[in-house]
Amino acid sequence: MTAYSMHPGARPRPAVPPPALVVVAHGSRDPRALATALRLLERVRALRPGLPVHLGHIELNAPLLPDTLDELAASRAGSAVLVPLLFGRGHHVTRDIPDAAAEASLPTRVADPLGAHPLLVDALHARLAEAGWQPPRDAGERRRSAVVLAAAGSRAPASRADTERIAALLAARLGVPVVPAYASAAAPTVPEAVRTLTARGRTRVAVASCFTAPGRFAAECADAAPGTVSDPLGTHPAMALLLLHRYDQALRPGAPVAGPAALATA
Repeated sequence: MTAYSMHPGARPRPAVPPPALVVVAHGSRDPRALATALRLLERVRALRPGLPVHLGHIELNAPLLPDTLDELAASRAGSAVLVPLLFGRGHHVTRDIPDAAAEASLPTRVADPLGAHPLLVDALHARLAEAGWQPPRDAGERRRSAVVLAAAGSRAPASRADTERIAALLAARLGVPVVPAYASAAAPTVPEAVRTLTARGRTRVAVASCFTAPGRFAAECADAAPGTVSDPLGTHPAMALLLLHRYDQALRPGAPVAGPAALATA
């Protein structure tokens, strides 16, 4: 006999579903971006069966984030965690996504952006290797080698600081200098970074694409690359693991809950 027996007339309580994971993508006019995001969500679902995984966009693509949250509320989902498919603390992460969470009709938490994390460096490193990057063979080749980390860019100092931290982690992994460069809103641009490195004798320069999917910014940075350039990170397995890691972090005790029903689960 077990130490605990359910009362004969009692019914087992239904399992409480976990909070939905809402991946928040920026959105793009390039149809490959939406296709990439959907494939990435399938990777996340495969890693954690039973977890409700949804997509919401900030702009340009359906479903928009508010519509996703409205649908979750209408389906009586218990709560949601918004995980930005973004790399740094720019305006979308610090304002747009929290504002959407605050207006949601269900308790909602906002996770950190992907940011500087070893899993992200795994994806960047793997994409560079796929593009043909080889570690320097000797000290002389190491002195001539460098990488430009191409990112979207933001006017927010915190976002640029996040990109600089990603570059520092990647430099530690590769053993060569990694210089952040931006497609918009910040300096240097990829061509400027390449020229600066070349003037310093770094003639073996590759470009690491710190973008989640193909699009205009990724294409412009690739066009400016002097040689090796990696593909966007897209559906690399480490990206799915990092989304789940940020989701789990947001569910730790003490993490803030937004939305008008927040007190129900705080």
